[in-house]
Amino acid sequence: MNLQKFKSIFTLLVLGTIGYLIHKTIFYFWVPKLYQDNFVYALELLYLFFFFFSSFLILVLDKVKQKSINSVGYTFLLLTTIKMAIAYIFLKPILAANLEKTPTEKTSFFIIFIYFLTIETYVTIRILNNKQ
Repeated sequence: MNLQKFKSIFTLLVLGTIGYLIHKTIFYFWVPKLYQDNFVYALELLYLFFFFFSSFLILVLDKVKQKSINSVGYTFLLLTTIKMAIAYIFLKPILAANLEKTPTEKTSFFIIFIYFLTIETYVTIRILNNKQ
C-alpha cells in the first residue's frame, strides 16, 4: 500500500470519526433516546456503511490513477452514482415509514451521505492534484 492511499484512508477515518462524534453528541442532547432506538438503521451502521464505501472508492480511484489519470474524474462520478443508488435502496425503508421520528432519521441519513460525499470529493481532489 503506497503512502498516498494510506494518507487518503487515514484522512477518511479521522474525518469520519470526527463527524460521528459530533453527530452522536448532537443526538445525545437534542434527539430523544426513544427516537434513536426506533430508527431503521443505527447511526453506527450508517457511518460504517459510508466509511467502507468511501474507502472502496478511494482505493479504486488510486488504482485508476495509476493506469490513467484522465479517467479518475469519470470513475469518481460513476462510483458516486452507484453509491447514490445503493444509498437510495438503504433509504427506502426510512421513506416508507411515516412515523413521528421519520423526519429526524431522514435528515440524519442525508447529513451522513453529504458529509461522506464531501470527504470523498476532497480526497479525490487531493488524488488529482498529486503530481506523481
